[in-house]
Amino acid sequence: MNKIVAIVGMCGSGKSIASDILEKKGFQKVYFGGVTLEKLKEKGLEVTPENEKMMREKLREDLGMGAFAKILLPKIKELSIENNVVLDGLYSWEEYKILNEELGKDMKTIAIITDKKIRYKRLTEREIRPLTKKEAKERDLAEIENIAKAPPIAYADYFILNNGTLEEYEKRLEEIIKQI
Repeated sequence: MNKIVAIVGMCGSGKSIASDILEKKGFQKVYFGGVTLEKLKEKGLEVTPENEKMMREKLREDLGMGAFAKILLPKIKELSIENNVVLDGLYSWEEYKILNEELGKDMKTIAIITDKKIRYKRLTEREIRPLTKKEAKERDLAEIENIAKAPPIAYADYFILNNGTLEEYEKRLEEIIKQI
């Protein structure tokens, strides 16, 4: 099994940027949020913050708090046979526990930490699925209270403070990948 790197962090912290950088380095990306988007598409529902929240919570209600790990684990294992893999957006503590049990020492987590004020500003300015400050705050609270998003961040193997420049961010990510 090759390297499996799970990127964790709050919305707007820069998880997708880290995943994209690793993907350019040859890692195969598994996007956890893609499950939500795919399920909305299957149901013929528009991609909105409200529908995304509803679908995330419905999947967890139906399959348990480890829903996304359960759905994606076969794909992760298959990809890791011949590739390094980056997991973009591991969310809940239960998902972490399932993946850690199955992947063990082959999986490392990197937490992207960004000041809330900076995250909210980035979220209002992003081109894909922007959020208002109010929507960002509501999402933060829902993810902390309803899906235990904070424990995988707190328990990560490595941390990147992403309050500065993209160059600083990439340099720290590169340092971590060399250690892994």
